[in-house]
Amino acid sequence: MVDFETKLSGIEYKIRQLIESKKELEKQLSESEQRNKELESQIYNNNLIIKQLEEQNKILNLGNTLNDKGNSTEIKIKINRLIRDIDKSIELLTKVEE
Repeated sequence: MVDFETKLSGIEYKIRQLIESKKELEKQLSESEQRNKELESQIYNNNLIIKQLEEQNKILNLGNTLNDKGNSTEIKIKINRLIRDIDKSIELLTKVEE
């Protein structure tokens, strides 16, 4: 009878350990999911910043082209391309806000 109680106590102890281990893993999972959400938000914000910087770069390049007094047709093409890019950016921002 004592042998049975000893084995039962050992099993109960291992079950308690498994329950504690499960709780710790669930806590780690929750923390990892929260960190994942934070990182996704950072990625999204960084992508917006990159797009803004690309637009600024295009504007600076256009300004340099205008200062160089290049071909007027080339300048018009660049301006039209820039306007299309701005329209696309506005459209994307509108979709994000919805």
